[in-house]
Amino acid sequence: MLLTDTLEFEGFQVDEAEDGLEGLKKIQENHYDVILLDYMMPHLTGLEVLERIQPLQLDTPVIMLTAKTQQADQEAVIEKGATYFVAKPFSPNELVTLLKSLF
Repeated sequence: MLLTDTLEFEGFQVDEAEDGLEGLKKIQENHYDVILLDYMMPHLTGLEVLERIQPLQLDTPVIMLTAKTQQADQEAVIEKGATYFVAKPFSPNELVTLLKSLF
Protein backbone atom coordinates (compact mmCIF):
# COMPACT_ATOMS: atom_id res chain seq x y z
CA MET A 1 0.00 0.00 0.00
CA LEU A 2 1.49 3.32 -1.08
CA LEU A 3 0.49 5.25 2.04
CA THR A 4 1.82 2.60 4.42
CA ASP A 5 5.08 2.35 2.49
CA THR A 6 5.50 6.13 2.52
CA LEU A 7 4.81 6.41 6.25
CA GLU A 8 7.18 3.57 7.10
CA PHE A 9 9.87 5.06 4.85
CA GLU A 10 9.48 8.32 6.81
CA GLY A 11 10.09 6.44 10.07
CA PHE A 12 6.54 5.95 11.31
CA GLN A 13 5.47 2.63 12.78
CA VAL A 14 2.21 1.62 11.10
CA ASP A 15 -0.49 -0.76 12.33
CA GLU A 16 -3.27 -1.48 9.84
CA ALA A 17 -6.82 -2.79 10.15
CA GLU A 18 -8.82 -4.45 7.38
CA ASP A 19 -12.09 -2.78 8.41
CA GLY A 20 -13.73 -0.56 10.99
CA LEU A 21 -14.45 -3.38 13.46
CA GLU A 22 -10.83 -4.51 13.48
CA GLY A 23 -9.70 -0.90 13.78
CA LEU A 24 -12.01 -0.29 16.75
CA LYS A 25 -10.72 -3.42 18.51
CA LYS A 26 -7.10 -2.35 17.97
CA ILE A 27 -7.83 1.15 19.30
CA GLN A 28 -9.46 -0.34 22.41
CA GLU A 29 -6.55 -2.73 23.05
CA ASN A 30 -3.51 -0.60 22.16
CA HIS A 31 -2.08 2.86 22.65
CA TYR A 32 -1.38 4.86 19.51
CA ASP A 33 0.29 8.24 19.12
CA VAL A 34 -2.11 9.09 16.29
CA ILE A 35 -5.07 7.34 14.66
CA LEU A 36 -5.78 7.50 10.92
CA LEU A 37 -9.31 6.54 9.89
CA ASP A 38 -10.90 6.28 6.48
CA TYR A 39 -14.48 7.51 6.42
CA MET A 40 -15.66 4.68 4.15
CA MET A 41 -14.51 1.43 5.79
CA PRO A 42 -16.44 -1.85 5.69
CA HIS A 43 -18.47 -2.99 8.73
CA LEU A 44 -18.04 0.31 10.62
CA THR A 45 -17.41 3.65 8.97
CA GLY A 46 -14.75 5.98 10.27
CA LEU A 47 -17.53 8.13 11.73
CA GLU A 48 -18.97 5.12 13.59
CA VAL A 49 -15.52 4.28 14.96
CA LEU A 50 -15.20 7.87 16.18
CA GLU A 51 -18.58 7.61 17.92
CA ARG A 52 -17.55 4.39 19.67
CA ILE A 53 -14.17 5.65 20.87
CA GLN A 54 -15.51 8.97 22.19
CA PRO A 55 -16.41 7.45 25.60
CA LEU A 56 -12.80 6.26 25.95
CA GLN A 57 -11.72 9.92 26.16
CA LEU A 58 -8.47 9.22 24.37
CA ASP A 59 -5.94 12.01 24.23
CA THR A 60 -4.89 10.83 20.79
CA PRO A 61 -5.12 12.93 17.62
CA VAL A 62 -7.45 11.40 15.03
CA ILE A 63 -7.05 12.16 11.33
CA MET A 64 -10.03 11.32 9.12
CA LEU A 65 -9.20 10.59 5.48
CA THR A 66 -12.20 10.95 3.20
CA ALA A 67 -13.54 11.72 -0.23
CA LYS A 68 -16.59 13.26 1.45
CA THR A 69 -15.75 16.94 1.19
CA GLN A 70 -19.10 18.58 1.89
CA GLN A 71 -19.02 21.09 4.75
CA ALA A 72 -21.64 19.05 6.66
CA ASP A 73 -19.47 15.92 6.46
CA GLN A 74 -16.45 17.82 7.68
CA GLU A 75 -18.41 19.31 10.59
CA ALA A 76 -19.80 15.88 11.57
CA VAL A 77 -16.32 14.36 11.62
CA ILE A 78 -14.89 17.15 13.78
CA GLU A 79 -17.96 17.11 16.06
CA LYS A 80 -17.48 13.37 16.66
CA GLY A 81 -13.90 13.92 17.78
CA ALA A 82 -11.57 13.94 14.80
CA THR A 83 -8.69 16.36 15.17
CA TYR A 84 -8.04 16.77 11.44
CA PHE A 85 -9.96 16.18 8.23
CA VAL A 86 -7.91 15.31 5.12
CA ALA A 87 -9.80 15.30 1.83
CA LYS A 88 -9.01 12.75 -0.87
CA PRO A 89 -7.21 12.79 -3.11
CA PHE A 90 -4.20 13.93 -1.13
CA SER A 91 -0.47 13.55 -1.49
CA PRO A 92 1.17 11.08 0.92
CA ASN A 93 3.77 13.80 1.54
CA GLU A 94 0.98 16.14 2.64
CA LEU A 95 -0.04 13.59 5.28
CA VAL A 96 3.59 13.08 6.34
CA THR A 97 3.92 16.84 6.88
CA LEU A 98 0.76 16.86 9.01
CA LEU A 99 1.93 13.88 11.07
CA LYS A 100 5.37 15.39 11.67
CA SER A 101 3.72 18.62 12.86
CA LEU A 102 2.03 16.63 15.65
CA PHE A 103 5.32 15.50 17.21
